[in-house]
Amino acid sequence: MNRLWPRSLSGQIALLVAIALFVAQAINFAMLLRERSAVRFAQVTVPAVTRMVDAAERLRGDRIADRQAPRGVRSRAVRLRLTNPLEHKGTSDPEFETAVRNAFSDAGLEVRRIETEIQLVNPRDPALRRLDRGYAERLRRYGATLKVAAEIPGQGWLVLETPWPNTQQGLVWQLIAQTLILYGFVLLPVLWIGSRISKPLRALTQAAHAYRPGSAANIVEESGPGDVRAVIAAFNGMSVRVGGMLEEKDRMLGAIGHDLRTPLAALRVRIESVEDDADRARMAETIDEMNRTLEDILSLARLGRPSEPETQVDLAALVDAVVEDFRDLGADVSFEETERQRLRLRPTLMRRAIRNLIENAVKYAGGAEVRLVADPTRVRIEVADRGPGIPPEQIAAVFQPFTRLETSRNRETGGIGLGLALAQAIVGDAGGEIALANREGGGLLATITLPRG
Repeated sequence: MNRLWPRSLSGQIALLVAIALFVAQAINFAMLLRERSAVRFAQVTVPAVTRMVDAAERLRGDRIADRQAPRGVRSRAVRLRLTNPLEHKGTSDPEFETAVRNAFSDAGLEVRRIETEIQLVNPRDPALRRLDRGYAERLRRYGATLKVAAEIPGQGWLVLETPWPNTQQGLVWQLIAQTLILYGFVLLPVLWIGSRISKPLRALTQAAHAYRPGSAANIVEESGPGDVRAVIAAFNGMSVRVGGMLEEKDRMLGAIGHDLRTPLAALRVRIESVEDDADRARMAETIDEMNRTLEDILSLARLGRPSEPETQVDLAALVDAVVEDFRDLGADVSFEETERQRLRLRPTLMRRAIRNLIENAVKYAGGAEVRLVADPTRVRIEVADRGPGIPPEQIAAVFQPFTRLETSRNRETGGIGLGLALAQAIVGDAGGEIALANREGGGLLATITLPRG
């Protein structure tokens, strides 16, 4: 059912209006049928039944002028036949049969069987020319004839033939024509109005999808009905306020970074006066760790408004450069050479995300195996190690900021739990995703998946 329901606003409005029109036309059709039935009963059924009863009473009173075969009753439309003349080539009318039986019962007349037959009249039938012109015209106008045969005990069959209105079929076609006309005059304007309403909503949707923190506020033109204009105005105001808040946040972070780096630099100078080499080295490591922590926090906070533009980058060369940096430091990191893979991304940020994954592998497993796998729609960067891995129930948690696994990743290994969170944010900003999975035989596989184009 959901597949048949239109998704657009104009389509849903048009469908609801179409259903309402169909229901209204169905009610109109039922009322017209009832009205036509009442008119037919008053104009055709009642006079026909009256003639049948009148003929039966005259037959019972033995006021018959001519009893020669076929025996005729003095009535223009009613005849007396010895046998049932109905050929049953048409359809019967149980409602008329019931009316005749009730009329005979009310008049105290005995009747056995009552049969009816409705036959359509062909307006071009040559037999109509031999009939009275007025009667033939009525047959053409009504479209059918009704034959009624009532069996009178000991007398024979009273037979009545009269024009019968056959308006149901014409009424159906009339209703269909009216419905199509209504749909044409109502649905087309509804679709046009719905399109005008949904056009500014589509523009608003596109602007919301295209909005990126740090970019200029995308002001959408206010158009459409008042409610739609109010929504667009609210979105425009919200985008301006969000931009202002992000700018204020950047200024605050810059001030915090400056205020913290200055005393850290002063401490680094002062520790040079410490005579004990071991104490001086531990102090320097602590200051370096604080600098790295501060840099990670500021990078994660500013990721929504990167200052680095996107450029075409050879991803294979970028990964190879990161691996070479680790090799220069004596780390056991291998990389399988692959062909060039051109992608549009922010190279500094992506280099940092890859470095974080390789750094984790080196710290907790002693080395890493890096691979670049490409297919027509995406490129994968795989960083594998043979370390302790991560418990499956904690894989999702390690991407949360400041989350560390105490069993294997403690403070002695460095870091405060921002590496994976920062890598995930960088990859997500590039339109990709990052996943962790335990390897068979031990170890962890970290995969960065980036889309092409």
